[in-house]
Amino acid sequence: MRKDTRLYNVFRNIQYGLISQALAIIFSFINRTLFIKVLGTNYLGINGLFTDVLTMLSLADLGLSTAMVYSFYKPLAEKNYEKLSSLTFFYKKIYEYIAVIVIVIGIALIPFLKYIVNLDSNIPYLKVYYLLFVFNTAASYLYIYKSSIISADQKNYIISIYQSISKMIILLLQCVILIIFKRYFLYLILQIVGTLLNNILVSRKADKLYPRIIKNGPRLNSNEKKDIFENIKSVFLYKASSVLLNGTDNTILSILVGTVWVGLYSNYTMVINGLNSVTSIIFNSTVASIGNIVVTESEKKRREVFNKIQLLSLTITTITTVCLYILFNDFIGVWVGRKYILNNIILLSIITNYYLAGVLQPIWIYRQATGIYKQTKYIMLICAIVNIVLSVFMGIHWGMAGIFFASALSRLLTYFWYEPKVLFESYLGRRGEKVFFIQILFNIILVIISTYIINMFVGAIVVNDFKTLVLKGIVVGIFSSLISLIVYGRKLLKFR
Repeated sequence: MRKDTRLYNVFRNIQYGLISQALAIIFSFINRTLFIKVLGTNYLGINGLFTDVLTMLSLADLGLSTAMVYSFYKPLAEKNYEKLSSLTFFYKKIYEYIAVIVIVIGIALIPFLKYIVNLDSNIPYLKVYYLLFVFNTAASYLYIYKSSIISADQKNYIISIYQSISKMIILLLQCVILIIFKRYFLYLILQIVGTLLNNILVSRKADKLYPRIIKNGPRLNSNEKKDIFENIKSVFLYKASSVLLNGTDNTILSILVGTVWVGLYSNYTMVINGLNSVTSIIFNSTVASIGNIVVTESEKKRREVFNKIQLLSLTITTITTVCLYILFNDFIGVWVGRKYILNNIILLSIITNYYLAGVLQPIWIYRQATGIYKQTKYIMLICAIVNIVLSVFMGIHWGMAGIFFASALSRLLTYFWYEPKVLFESYLGRRGEKVFFIQILFNIILVIISTYIINMFVGAIVVNDFKTLVLKGIVVGIFSSLISLIVYGRKLLKFR
């Protein structure tokens, strides 16, 4: 495989990304296990809640990171280094302002903490912990403009390497801190150090890779800035809606049900986020290459590539959804204890949201590559509003499961059907839209039947230790993989 091809870049990004994420998952589980044993469920709940609150603070970047990477595609393809230099320093100044804005808004929210933290017993220094989360979020914006150049240039594997190095170091140090000092304060300080370390390492690498870009270039003219801000406005509304959709569940859960339940849920989200990170590496590694295809190739070629990605998405989502539903609670019970297990209805609500996100992966990466935020920004806002209303209503009546089912329902009612419609009409041709939804409907039926049959088959395996968990996992993994390969294998092999 030639080293200058898009396919080579995709596979290299996937290879390094998967290795990086595998290491991160292993160390994260060790870290989380120690966290639970040493600090307990109250601190676990606070950790999950503040992460959720600070996710909403990330709105301060106005969706700039996405718009920034998109704006780099064309000048990188044309080797227009002067334009790249101008863009780089324009974004640098904006991000410096954003870091300050995050700190100011974060401090302003301190008086409202008492309304969202719902614990039976008080945690000392709660405001100090919250401020450390704020500073960590602000630190994440430093030097980020340099990593975006690397990402846009189809070299995401470089970012993966440095993320692995910094994350491994910090996770290990946090484990040592928990064992020796048992202090949440020091744990969070190391989190900030890790964020800065990663950004600095990536920044220095970008300086070496792009010496002609990382220098003062001519200022952007008013029309260029206007175009950028137009894109940012569209991305901001989309991102704001996405944050309200995905970043409010823990807050609503804390207020209506209790902050401790946020901690219990965070164990499940940690597993799902780890799994999502692995699958996202596979798909996100193609974004820059797809961006190049969108600029240089025909509609037919774009649709062919999309069909390949959708088949891969359906195969992966089928296997992982079946395995998660059957094995999740067994895994939690063996890992941290049966008192941390959530009931099957709550589990189903969590898995439903995971599934909907999985089958839409191809749409999302094409959205990033094509920049169709202008056409889809309002549907996401509607989805976010519907989600908040439904989550509060269903949370009051049906508790934790109601909140998560509300998220799934709001997705199905809005962007789940609308965003694919826009993408096909704009870039892939309307002929493929009907096929896309038929394949998803077929896949839903396949997942339900597969889960039911395999669950009956492994029902006799009682999981009470790691050995029996592995045995059950192997059986479920083999059967779910066989079903997926029988259904999708031949179609996947048709693509070269």
